[in-house]
Amino acid sequence: MASVSAQAQEFFNRYEQLKAIEQTKNLLIEDLLSRITELEDAYQRERLDHDRETRFNREVQMHEMELMEQLTRFKTAMDQEPFVIALLDGDGMIFRDSLVQQGEKGGKDAANQLWLAIRDYTSETFTNIHSPKIVARIYANVRGLGETLFKAGIIDKLSVFEDFVRGFNGGRLLFDFVDVGSGKDRADDKLAGKLSSFSHYHHETLKLNLYNCHCQQIFLGCSHDNGYARLLEDNLADIELTRRITLLEGFPFERELASLIGSYRVTKFETLFRESKITPLSNHTWENAVTTSNSYSSSNIGHPNSRAVSRTPSNSNGTAATTSAASATSGSSSTTPATWASTIAASASTTFKDLTPSKPSTPSPPVIERNKYGQRVDRIDFKAAPKDELNRVKKLKLCNLFFLLGDCPNPNCYHTHDYKLGKQERMVLQVVARMTPCHFGTECDDATCIYGHRCPLSEAGKKDCYWGSNCRFDADAHGIDTNIVKLTKV
Repeated sequence: MASVSAQAQEFFNRYEQLKAIEQTKNLLIEDLLSRITELEDAYQRERLDHDRETRFNREVQMHEMELMEQLTRFKTAMDQEPFVIALLDGDGMIFRDSLVQQGEKGGKDAANQLWLAIRDYTSETFTNIHSPKIVARIYANVRGLGETLFKAGIIDKLSVFEDFVRGFNGGRLLFDFVDVGSGKDRADDKLAGKLSSFSHYHHETLKLNLYNCHCQQIFLGCSHDNGYARLLEDNLADIELTRRITLLEGFPFERELASLIGSYRVTKFETLFRESKITPLSNHTWENAVTTSNSYSSSNIGHPNSRAVSRTPSNSNGTAATTSAASATSGSSSTTPATWASTIAASASTTFKDLTPSKPSTPSPPVIERNKYGQRVDRIDFKAAPKDELNRVKKLKLCNLFFLLGDCPNPNCYHTHDYKLGKQERMVLQVVARMTPCHFGTECDDATCIYGHRCPLSEAGKKDCYWGSNCRFDADAHGIDTNIVKLTKV
């Protein structure tokens, strides 16, 4: 029995060993199954991520291909019709006398020579610009410039310069001599708006071409006027913009412009433009020439009885009797025709009297005060105006136009017109009116404008004020230099 029990115990021990092994095996299998489950989950996540990345990469590749196609189309469009443009202030960039004096033919020659000069300079300096079109815009007061040339004796009649302008406009298809009308700086106004058509229009003309992808280079002719300095200073921070501008020198650069030429290309077409300013003849000289010309055209040559010249005999009582040269001989013979000799002999004892009516005295023309940047500066101290008085006058709701200019053009105006305004109140009302921004800002050239051209709460050099971004005045109307250096006659 003992041996049986020992054998059974042995089997039991062996069973226990086998049972432990089975448990270990089962644990191993469970661990393997758990690991497989984790790997399968990770695999699915990676597969999803891979699929997503694959789709994303495919979309990115397709989008990149579309962008490259668009870029190619844009590049092709930008490379088409390249042009360079010359923007010239005709009041300072004046063609040589020899061209102007030829009238229409000289205008055509000037256009062709300018075209050739720009073409040669562009091909030598900008090798990356291939066969650009050449555009030229000259802005000037044609009549005023013609009169200046006439007074200086460069042309013998005004029509010569008008013919020159006509010839220039017809000389090249893309060349225009634009008449900006009368008024100082009108050419500036038109130009400064082609580089950024100087004033508001001038800036806009400049910007129009400066940011035009087809415009490869701008030739800016403005060496005679410091007013362009601020326009050019605005672009100094961007080297790409400064590279797009070439300054043309006619008259020597003014002081403020001379300080900027180191940042821009500068060239000179010596055979085309004057290098010195026009010096008109004295008024006496040219006016006499005009008077003499008119005398010959209006007098009756060969008729000594003409009443074109009158004389005044000197009387002892100081009175003067005006008689014609013909009437001086009427006492001797009423039937004998007068001759030049008899007329002169009869009037030899008399003295000439100038019968030209004296011009009535005219008030001096109004002026606009400007600083060195050409910005309008109204000479008015806002801080000196009493605050209480300002508020009181504001509450009166007076019509600014009626009380300051003498007339209100608005028949439906709801402001007060029948108030008896005192002298002190009128001064306060002027300050009140200046608190309303003028639509034309610092470029306004209306000497009678009653509205504000700079923020009344802004200090020189500071680009902000008490009202911050809520100020009624534009940013350009802040920080204005109030030192007056220039008076613009209107």
